[in-house]
Amino acid sequence: MSLNPPIRDWHGQRVWLVGASSGIGEAVAHALSARGAVLALSGRRAAALDAVAEAVGGAEVLPLDISEAGAVDAAWAALGERWGACDVVIFLAGAYRPTPAAELDAKVIRDTVSVNLSATMAGVAAVLPAMLARGRGYVAMVSSVAGYSGLPRACVYGATKAGLTHFAESLFLELRPRGVGVHVINPGFVDTRLTAGNDFTMPALITPAEAAEALVDGLARGEFETHFPKRFSRVLKLLRLLPYGLYFPLVRRLTGGGRA
Repeated sequence: MSLNPPIRDWHGQRVWLVGASSGIGEAVAHALSARGAVLALSGRRAAALDAVAEAVGGAEVLPLDISEAGAVDAAWAALGERWGACDVVIFLAGAYRPTPAAELDAKVIRDTVSVNLSATMAGVAAVLPAMLARGRGYVAMVSSVAGYSGLPRACVYGATKAGLTHFAESLFLELRPRGVGVHVINPGFVDTRLTAGNDFTMPALITPAEAAEALVDGLARGEFETHFPKRFSRVLKLLRLLPYGLYFPLVRRLTGGGRA
């Protein structure tokens, strides 16, 4: 069932990728460029963005740190001057650090919440007025299957992703009747520089290119949520349906209680 209008033809679609210098964002840039989309790329590393833009055959480059107040607003205004309007905005920037409960750190909490939740919410707030005025547009956000339910070493990261998914659900209820699509993407483990430091086995690990194809396919189907890889994400969806008396001991057994 299509909850959003499907995007099957990307030719001429103006797409802004926020968090496109590496990982899933870079792979999405390649996937959409190959489909004929017109791209704008943002992220903190200007040189990396320039390299991605060159590799995809040209794109607008708007370096920014999404966690800086007003950064998305300024870039959105600049993009409006260049393009006039933008059809799709995909927020891909994220911070990830496995955090055992016994090692909770106030700075890690602030930084993770800022990038994964607060800054993305503020970014959506920056782009929505123009989309609502036009009566059309898409906002997509990369969350995570870690937000489905509690997991060892994910008490900070998972909480931000659960909040982001809740944010997307609430947005959809209000915005879809007004012509604006809302899409949330929940990947499992993807082989990026963020996960490279994990000292535990990552089940069903996929490449950024595979993640990008799944994301684009989800938009093509008009989904509200795209989750992948299915062999992993479906298991987590089923686990969250269990009562806590079954969920907690099963997850402890499956994960070793958070030990590598």
